[in-house]
Amino acid sequence: MTFDMTTNSNAQTFIASEMLGPFRSRRLLVLCLFLVLALAPGTVGNLTRGLMVDAYVQVSAFVAATLLLFYGAERVFRFDIGAALKKSKRFQVPLAALLGTTPGCGGAVVVVAAYSSGNVSFGAVVATLTATMGDAAFLLIATRPNAALVVLPLSFAVGILSGWLVDRFNRFDLTPDTSGHCEIAPVIGRTRWKDYTYVGLTLPGLVFGVTQVTGADIVAIFGTGLIFPLALSGSFLGLFIWATSPLKAMTNIADHPVTRVAEETSFISIWVIIAYLSYSYAETFGGFDLQAAFGTIGVLLPLIAVLVGFVPGCGPQVLVATLYLNGVLPFAALIGNAISNDGDALFPAIALNPRAALIATGYSAIPALVVGYGFYIFAPGFMN
Repeated sequence: MTFDMTTNSNAQTFIASEMLGPFRSRRLLVLCLFLVLALAPGTVGNLTRGLMVDAYVQVSAFVAATLLLFYGAERVFRFDIGAALKKSKRFQVPLAALLGTTPGCGGAVVVVAAYSSGNVSFGAVVATLTATMGDAAFLLIATRPNAALVVLPLSFAVGILSGWLVDRFNRFDLTPDTSGHCEIAPVIGRTRWKDYTYVGLTLPGLVFGVTQVTGADIVAIFGTGLIFPLALSGSFLGLFIWATSPLKAMTNIADHPVTRVAEETSFISIWVIIAYLSYSYAETFGGFDLQAAFGTIGVLLPLIAVLVGFVPGCGPQVLVATLYLNGVLPFAALIGNAISNDGDALFPAIALNPRAALIATGYSAIPALVVGYGFYIFAPGFMN
């Protein structure tokens, strides 16, 4: 009898895990915290719900649409990038920089994997890590496309120049161990109910967002009775996807675009929500003027943003972009962070060759400081 009960319990746990995803206690705790804050009475609940709606309408819906367009095109026009890089030795650095400039971390990871196989030079790795902005690029494209049109081409150009200079003058012996391999991200292997639902909910969210971008009052047009339920459902479904995800952040190109959109938009959105809430809570409940506080250390902001770029992963970089979008950080800090950060591509780089990853990150910091402080000194008000 005990055996049967244990078997049934295990079977139920397996079915629940298959339907909902793996249970990650820390992430589920964060999800519960957001739920408590949103359901809280008075100012806390009203502010939290309003900010989550803003984050969804102003950012998440646009990010999802951008990702769907990007990953859909990637799936349709897929080709063997590693082989192309190996054959194009004269153009490895520009191609690596171009892959790094593409939104997300996938292109940069491909270059890192190609380096571990001995197919590209170390300069190509520096080029792609310098050019990549990671998932923060999706956020910038979705909310400030005019700024993205400056940041991404400039990062591309700086990446090419950095890669060529490294290939010409680097004296470190960084020959890769080609016996290793790079597991980019696990394959989920199927498109789940929550993926379809999440992408479906982003469609009305995108309508709200586009309408708001035109300057129209979406509350007057659609009403809170329609906007709030749809936007909050999308926000909390995204939090649920993130809380039960088998991935750390990145997705595998083998998965369906709908699955990749749901996973990566959810990952970006959690950091956007945290940034929105932190900023508004500090102002509303702490009486803390973040913009004024940062204004007192203005000269250090590009340096701080460059140092944040050293942190592996896209989360901290999304926070920097969000602070820029809220007017807290100047463009000089944004561009410095964009050039110095390596996004999720730094994880496989560290795993495959920690010394090369450290040196490449150090190399990318030099142009980041030069360009960041160049804007701070010579164009302090540019795109602020």
